[in-house]
Amino acid sequence: MTSSLFFSHRRSALAVAAAALAVMAAPAWAQGAWPNKPVRIIVPFAAGGTTDILARAMAPELSKAFGQPFIIDNRGGAGGNVGTDMVAKAPADGYTLLMGTVGTHGINRALYPKLPFDPIKDFAPVTMVAAVPNVMEMNADKAKALNIHNVQDFIKYAKANPGKLNMASSGSGTSIHLAGELFKSMTGSFMTHIPYRGSAPALLDMVGGSADVMFDNLPSSMQQIKAGKLLALAVTSAQRSLALPDVPTVEEAGGPALKGFEASSWFGLLAPAGTPPEIVNRIQQEVAKSLGTPAMKEKLLAQGAIPSGNSPADFAKHIDREHTKWAKVVKDSGAKVD
Repeated sequence: MTSSLFFSHRRSALAVAAAALAVMAAPAWAQGAWPNKPVRIIVPFAAGGTTDILARAMAPELSKAFGQPFIIDNRGGAGGNVGTDMVAKAPADGYTLLMGTVGTHGINRALYPKLPFDPIKDFAPVTMVAAVPNVMEMNADKAKALNIHNVQDFIKYAKANPGKLNMASSGSGTSIHLAGELFKSMTGSFMTHIPYRGSAPALLDMVGGSADVMFDNLPSSMQQIKAGKLLALAVTSAQRSLALPDVPTVEEAGGPALKGFEASSWFGLLAPAGTPPEIVNRIQQEVAKSLGTPAMKEKLLAQGAIPSGNSPADFAKHIDREHTKWAKVVKDSGAKVD
């Protein structure tokens, strides 16, 4: 009986020890279990724009790091709100991510009277991938025909011919749209806004000549600028871009009326709110590692994008600041959703 009691106590002790080891090992197992299937990155704009370009630059790097495919899924519409809403309502399991933008997470809450999601409460910021200036550009042939060589020429023509120029954008509420609205507000000029479902279709019309001016994100327009099909009049950032060092800023080129003009863009990964912090942190670490390599730095800088890879906490603070900034721009410019 004594022997039986001994072995009973011993089995109990071993069971307790095994349970304790299982609890200690659980976080490591949980981290190791993700991902065990493909991960989807929703791009809330059409293929070919800067949001898409940056997502497709990151996807192969994440696929290599985690051993599972990271698949790009373009879901454009409503200034990025359609795709963004899909991610807001997706399971918080790390298998659906969003390549968010200054539009989806900095502008739209101020611009749209009612959104189907909350850009703060419904998302877990992962990391900013890159910041980019926008570029004020014209169809090169149209600019030549109208004798427009710089921003001052453009302002003079636009004010003398209100509504004769149309302004393409990647969608209502995007930074591309708002940069143009801010320009119109500060210069007292008027251009007819034509929203598209992304930069790529807008650029097709810019190059084809049916759209006149655009304040596009620099990476998606760089190839056409270098090919001479688009004329870069100015960049919208506070400083000149290293990728186009000879192109002035809007403030430099526009004179007193445009003093203080600044309307840059940013792009970053977000997950549905409630996604486990271990998964969020692992993705951020791999993105930062990739963005820190010379090859990736060179690739993005050549397109006018400045790599980031900041922490989830720092990205969350940046998003908060952007809400405040763009709410004022929307109010001051009188921008409205078309």
